[in-house]
Amino acid sequence: MTATLEAPKVHTGPKTAEKPRRKNPLRKAFRSSAAILLFLAVWELAPRYVLDESTRTFLPPLSEDLVALWELVLNGQLADHLLASLGRSAAGFVIAVGVSVPLGLLIAWYRPLAEFLNPLLELARNTAALALLPVFTLLLGIGEVSKIALIVYACVWPVLLNTIAGVNTVDPLLVKAARSLGLSSPSLFRKVILPSAVPTIFTGIRMAAAYSILILIAAEMVGAKAGLGYLINNSQVNFQIQQMYAAIITVSVLGLAINAGFVALERRFSTWRVKEKS
Repeated sequence: MTATLEAPKVHTGPKTAEKPRRKNPLRKAFRSSAAILLFLAVWELAPRYVLDESTRTFLPPLSEDLVALWELVLNGQLADHLLASLGRSAAGFVIAVGVSVPLGLLIAWYRPLAEFLNPLLELARNTAALALLPVFTLLLGIGEVSKIALIVYACVWPVLLNTIAGVNTVDPLLVKAARSLGLSSPSLFRKVILPSAVPTIFTGIRMAAAYSILILIAAEMVGAKAGLGYLINNSQVNFQIQQMYAAIITVSVLGLAINAGFVALERRFSTWRVKEKS
């Protein structure tokens, strides 16, 4: 019998780890914006080639709306209305955050206070801010005070409730470890509780920032003489449809910009967190 001889294995050294493929930034950007691009394309093409003339009057192509937007920029109307809205929104938002964060930390830190206020908080959080618009108007008039007060009311709850949730969801083992190291209650709160609650607090702040714009637009449609909400309502009444859509586009872009700004701010204040691998 003849035996077959196997060829000797040649060791070529340790295998080098394969380098991860670099993601193409253009492809990633296209994937993340594909749905928006498709929506914009439908907005441009459907009124031109699908809808009849009567319907196109109320839904003009995107290009016509952008032309109207550019005209508002050139004549200065957009800047005036935008500044009026931003002033009201910023005032209400800052007041709400300044009140809600300390109050939320206090409520979460002292359990008896939380148990006492919880039924009232649940009642208030489930009362829509726009449902109280007539109440604010009757009590405070149709001027700036009622609009800012309504924004404060709408923004308080997401910040307050997320602040309470952020403190309550801190890892108990982390708190026990800090106490075992001899940290006092103020130091524990400042070095452990507050940093751990920052991401949840910023989630509430981002929600409040979006609410400040949405509620303001609705409030400006009643009794306002300037602002994006007033511009939308006035354009609709005067049958300036392209200008109305231009103002709506401005609101959308403004909301995206504010959200992106707060996401960057959250990353700035959460640099201690371990980044998850994608």
